Amino acid sequence: MSPQKLRVAFFVTCLGDQFFPDVAECAVKVLRRRGVEVTFNPDQTCCGQPAFNTGYRDEARTVARRVLDLFNDADYVVAPSGSCTTMVRVFYPELFADDPKLAESARQLGTRFYEFSEFLVKVLKAQNVGARFPHRVAYHDSCHLLRELGVSEEPRALLRAVDGIEMVEIKDYRLCCGFGGTFSVKFPEVSVAMGQDKIEAALASGAEYLVANDSGCLMHLASLIHRQGAPLKTMHLAQVLAQT
Repeated sequence: MSPQKLRVAFFVTCLGDQFFPDVAECAVKVLRRRGVEVTFNPDQTCCGQPAFNTGYRDEARTVARRVLDLFNDADYVVAPSGSCTTMVRVFYPELFADDPKLAESARQLGTRFYEFSEFLVKVLKAQNVGARFPHRVAYHDSCHLLRELGVSEEPRALLRAVDGIEMVEIKDYRLCCGFGGTFSVKFPEVSVAMGQDKIEAALASGAEYLVANDSGCLMHLASLIHRQGAPLKTMHLAQVLAQT
């Protein structure tokens, strides 16, 4: 009798659903390549982070309750986003601090909710996922993934294991790219300046591709790259790992 497959509920994220469906498809492809059974609940919605970051706590709680209901019985939940994962793991318990039952439900879900690269390395114990990508690549640490979840080495380990890849580090790689969700809308001048610094650092490294685990960062950086016609492309880690 063959061992039972690990079962994962996939959290697509708003940006994945609306703008970057290829990222979601690639993440699922990589998980299935590793023998994981992936399920998708079409009733899922936003994690609530945009409302939370803007100060609309009641609205965020409404959305968060739905997430708790939909994924209450999932063995694992995987998201191709450090930002959404942080919302669930770090900020859901804060949102429901005055409701012990919901706070415990949030804490329990948080123990099973993983960012994509974190799940591959920490749960599946995988680094080499059978990818090939013969290009020079720099990795950008998104703020929530690095600062809230402490995930930095996992995506780098996955990238280093890709056949044909050349990894380079960019100067001040820990600095924010300037997206910050609603920050980029409220303070566009500052956001653009920060993004430009990140792009110039990536170009100085000689990288062909700037890779990250959050589509928000990539959307922000790709728009700046496009406007100036810079010889640099952006990709989500899942897109790189899906290449063969």
